[in-house]
Amino acid sequence: MKKDVKILNKAVMYNGFFKMEKYHLQHTLFAGGWSGEMSRELFVRGNCVAVVLYDPGRDEVVLIEQFRVGAIDHPINSPWLIEIVAGIMEENESPQEVAIRESFEEAGCVVEKLIPINTMYLSPGGSSEKISLFCGLVNSENVGGIHGLAHENEDILVRTSSFSEAYQMVLRNEIDSAIPIIAMQWLALHRLELDKFMDK
Repeated sequence: MKKDVKILNKAVMYNGFFKMEKYHLQHTLFAGGWSGEMSRELFVRGNCVAVVLYDPGRDEVVLIEQFRVGAIDHPINSPWLIEIVAGIMEENESPQEVAIRESFEEAGCVVEKLIPINTMYLSPGGSSEKISLFCGLVNSENVGGIHGLAHENEDILVRTSSFSEAYQMVLRNEIDSAIPIIAMQWLALHRLELDKFMDK
């Protein structure tokens, strides 16, 4: 089977901080032939990078907390979410460059070693966003405080936590954003192997 898509019409419905596009399209079917014409809205934003900052010597994770409008109606806690460092890729930036830049801007951390984890779509049923996830090895001894860029209205509280406590926060649903959950699960599987990278 040859997989194919026919875009019959594409229109920009909104263009602001983010963009919304509307498609009229058809696609090939697994059983052969073409689907009927369908319309789909697509939330368009730049691709992103996220970094779980980890100190293997101290077995500590760097966590950040900030306001997130997507959680404004959070029924239990608040729109201030506990997350990991992340940012949008600018034109001509590599994912690695973004990871290093955002680690310093958002958490004041200098990454000593950057390890790729995965690249993934976050919600491909309606969003174009794709994220590159890394583990950044750091010295967390003096990490903490309030960080972020004022001209981007960033107000980011930074703290360290033992890996054990950070993972318990996932299990207690205190960390309830997808990317830090995936990052913590990766750390749970791989963190005992990370000491070797600090010597390189």
